[in-house]
Amino acid sequence: MYRLVFLIPVLMLLPCAGSAQDRLIIEPAKKDIVLKGYTRSIKDATLSCEVSGRILDIHYEVGDTIVDKPFIEIDSTFIDFQIAGLKQSLNKLKISSQQSLSRLAYLEKEFGRIEVLFSNESISEQKRDMGAEELTQARLAHDAIEQEYAVLAISLKELQEKKKRHTIFAPKGWMVVAKMAEKGEVIGPMTPLARVADYRDMVVPLFVSGEEFIAISALGSGFDALLENEQVRARLNWVNPEFDEMTRKLGIEVLIEGYPGDHRGGLHFSLPLLLKAQGLAVPKKAVIKQYENPRIVLKNSGEVINIIIVGETKDHFVIADDDRLEVGAELEPGNDWKTKE
Repeated sequence: MYRLVFLIPVLMLLPCAGSAQDRLIIEPAKKDIVLKGYTRSIKDATLSCEVSGRILDIHYEVGDTIVDKPFIEIDSTFIDFQIAGLKQSLNKLKISSQQSLSRLAYLEKEFGRIEVLFSNESISEQKRDMGAEELTQARLAHDAIEQEYAVLAISLKELQEKKKRHTIFAPKGWMVVAKMAEKGEVIGPMTPLARVADYRDMVVPLFVSGEEFIAISALGSGFDALLENEQVRARLNWVNPEFDEMTRKLGIEVLIEGYPGDHRGGLHFSLPLLLKAQGLAVPKKAVIKQYENPRIVLKNSGEVINIIIVGETKDHFVIADDDRLEVGAELEPGNDWKTKE
C-alpha cells in the first residue's frame, strides 16, 4: 500500500529592511540628570523629663535600638513615701467608714423603734425629734468620710501618675542618636535627656525644580532609584506646597523601600531622570561629518540641512531648533556610518 506524502513549503519570515527600529527619526530633545541626596530617619524626637530627681540608671547608649526596657529611671524615693502615707490615710478612712456604717445601721434600727413608740403615744415628740436628728447627723458624718476618701483617692492617683513619669520610655524600635545626660546626674523638669530616631523607614529630602517635580510625578506611585549603588524602590512621601523664592525650588521627601543594608543616615541616594530640553534629538547614525560641518538629509525630500550640535546622549545628538525640521521627520543614514558599514 502506497502513502502519498505532501511537501508543504515553509516560508521563513525575515526581518524587513527599514523596520521601525531601523528608522532614523527626529525626536524631541531630552537631557539626562541625576538627583542626589542623603538618607535621614523618617521621624525623630527629643526625650525630656517632666519631674525633677537624680538619674538612677540609663539603659541605652548612642547607636542602641530601643527594646522593652525603659530608657531612663529617676529616683522616686520621696514620692514613694507620699504614696505610702496616702495609702495609710485611705486605710484609716476605710475603717472610719465601716464604723460609721455600723453606727448608722444601729441608729436607723433604733429610730424605727422610736417611731413605733411615738405612734403609740408612749414617748414624747421631743424624744422622737432627738432620735431623728441623731440619725441625720450620723448620715452626714458618713457622707463626709466618703467625700474625704474620694479626695485622697484622687491625690493617690495623681502621685501614682507622677511616679510613672520617673520612668521614661522611648518608642520601641527607634535608635538612640544622642545622649545628653548621665547616670547620677540631678535633672529638673523639661531637661532634654536624649534624641531618638526611627530608621526603620528612611527618607531623602530633596529640593527640585518644577520640571524635575513633574518628571518624578510621572514615574507613578513607585519608581526605581539607587541607594549606595544598590537598586531600591522609592516613592514620594510628601511635597511641601510652599515655594522657596530664593532657590526657586520645591521641597519634597522620598521614602526608601526594601533596602537590605544597614539603615542609617547619610546613605547616598541618586535618582536618574530624563527631562525635556530645548532643541531636537537626531540619531547619531543620521549625522554626516559630525565633527566638521555636521549635517543631515531628510529622507522624503532629500534636502541637506546643516545642524548645530549643542549636546548629546548615548544614541542621539541634541541640535538647535530649525524651522525646516520637525519632530517625526525621517532621516537618511549618514555617509560616515555607511562608510563604516
